[in-house]
Amino acid sequence: MNARRIALKVLLDCERSDQYSNIALDNALEASGLCPLDKALASAIVYGVTERRLTLDYYISKLSSRPLEKIDKEAIYALRMGLYQLIYMDKIPAHAAVNETVALCKKSFAGFVNALLRSYMRLSEPIALPSREGSPTEYLSAAYSVCLPLAEKLIAIFGLERAESILGASFDTPKTTLRVNTLKTTREELYKNIPDAELSQLSPHAVKVGGAVRGLYGFDEGLFFVQDEASQICVGALGAKSGDILVDACSCPGSKSFGAAIDMENEGQIFSFDLHKNKLSLISKGAQRLGISIIKADVCDGRKFIPELEATADKVLCDVPCSGFGVIAKKPELRYKDPETSSALPDIQLAILKNCSRYVKAGGVLVYSTCTIFPEENEENIRRFLASAPEFELDGFSFGGISCEGGALSLYPDTHRTDGFFVARMIKKK
Repeated sequence: MNARRIALKVLLDCERSDQYSNIALDNALEASGLCPLDKALASAIVYGVTERRLTLDYYISKLSSRPLEKIDKEAIYALRMGLYQLIYMDKIPAHAAVNETVALCKKSFAGFVNALLRSYMRLSEPIALPSREGSPTEYLSAAYSVCLPLAEKLIAIFGLERAESILGASFDTPKTTLRVNTLKTTREELYKNIPDAELSQLSPHAVKVGGAVRGLYGFDEGLFFVQDEASQICVGALGAKSGDILVDACSCPGSKSFGAAIDMENEGQIFSFDLHKNKLSLISKGAQRLGISIIKADVCDGRKFIPELEATADKVLCDVPCSGFGVIAKKPELRYKDPETSSALPDIQLAILKNCSRYVKAGGVLVYSTCTIFPEENEENIRRFLASAPEFELDGFSFGGISCEGGALSLYPDTHRTDGFFVARMIKKK
């Protein structure tokens, strides 16, 4: 199969089985035998169509007299692929985008797909989006490919202009951020040995790279691991140091435990808990590659109290399960998730925070974090927690290029160029 046929198959498989595009694509490419250039083309089409799906569907609805729900599913995906190449992939000639897309189609709908794509090519002006002023929710949904409930919520929280800014940043192709393992090397040494790498301005431990990670200098030797700058800031807020006892309540896949262990110079003890037993191997394998020996990984629901740990920890991290709407640039399927499906999360998050706060010793640090941008999971949960736990108070921190005097920090993709993220550092009064 060629790159476009693999892309079509992956997109259809994701639709039918409700699996994430990155997993389906990785599996398909591994078995494909495609050259690197064709793998890159298939990846660009799959991620692009997934990311821009509602925008592409809006254009299809304006080009076709047939309602979307009446169009064959394969034809819809072929049209999405063809339009994506015509609109967003400048290096592909228009005739190639059309001809190669039509070649994927069954005879029963090849003519229909060909006609719609060529009608798009003949347009003298771009297809008009819904009115920004008159229909802001519909406009945001069509322009930035997010479901209507998500568009409505973002406007309610941030206003239309800021919501546009945040969603606009979600289309940027983020570089992969590496956290240097200073148990084995220095940031300067890692940076020097990776072509086209960039030094982070936010984290003193971070190097930014493009492309695949596994083939990079130092991967097999454990000189780094992948961790977004926002997560590195979260670990920095802990202020972990050599000899600490640290509890990481919701730890998988383990990057925050790894970062803390490195900050602790591999001296002390980290208890890394997670609800899912099948994920714990990610921690043990990662720790082994990095040369970390102080992590003890185990299964535990963050809401379940462990009496042996009461008031024993110098540092506790609650990186709680969240709606994830801060990382839609990396997980495009979240663009189509109704935020209401996450309405039970704030209470679960608060329960984890309240329970795990009991592990903090007097004078110890408690950090709460999420990868979402919704206040009910972030600032509002901290307000609720502090109202119920007067022995804790917010505590300012600084890390790398970040200074947070108030102790609660929101990071956004448009202003910080990181994942959308929230970090609150609290201290238990002596």
